[in-house]
Amino acid sequence: MPDREKESPEQLDRPGRADAAERTDGAERTGRLRRVEQSEQSDRAERTGQPETDAERRRRRAQFLRDLTEARELRDRVQPRRAKVARLRHAMRMRTFRW
Repeated sequence: MPDREKESPEQLDRPGRADAAERTDGAERTGRLRRVEQSEQSDRAERTGQPETDAERRRRRAQFLRDLTEARELRDRVQPRRAKVARLRHAMRMRTFRW
């Protein structure tokens, strides 16, 4: 898809795909940097032989859960029909659940 890289100036002036792509790229870079920093911290702890603290474990778990949620949201955007069916199925399960 090299055609998308060669957008005309008119397309770049319009708010839309190009701006959204830039915002997404910035968020992805920030997330990647955060993950790299955290992996470096855990590597340092492993090299020094110190056990991982609870705070580090909670931080890694929180990051994992954020990434998991982000992946689910992406999947829901990419496959809206499947996401709708899953929501309806979940609602049916919740309605038939007995407290």
